[in-house]
Amino acid sequence: MLFLRNLVENKGFCLKARLKLMESVDKKSLREAFLKSWSRETSYPRTKAQWSTKNPSFGQCAVTSLVVNDLYGGKIVYNTDYHHYWNVLEDGTVIDLTKDQFGKNITIKPQGETTREYILSSESAARALTPQRYYMLKHEVEKNLSLFVEEIK
Repeated sequence: MLFLRNLVENKGFCLKARLKLMESVDKKSLREAFLKSWSRETSYPRTKAQWSTKNPSFGQCAVTSLVVNDLYGGKIVYNTDYHHYWNVLEDGTVIDLTKDQFGKNITIKPQGETTREYILSSESAARALTPQRYYMLKHEVEKNLSLFVEEIK
């Protein structure tokens, strides 16, 4: 098996790796990899005290959307009312691994798109330690997903 970190390019995974990942990792396995990877350290700093293993996606949306974007490409969308980020893939598939932090009966609609550069480089990103939390989460997800990805030739 080839660890995913060997497939990383400057802004994410190469196209061949993305295609293989999409073929080999189902949504349940993807969610399990994130569940094993989220921690108090990867949570949004102002919510760290509220983070728990009972609600592991709490405070994880920005960094999770970045890692999902690395893996699958697509767009990162947001909702300012909930301070929430998630992903929409090229084919229109929505991946929102952290929406459960708000409860089961909540519908959150996108209010716009943003860029990974903004999430990583804005003043608020610096205050929230987003780049550090992103790299920490990315490393853990790569490690946990490596069990699912076969060597790409």
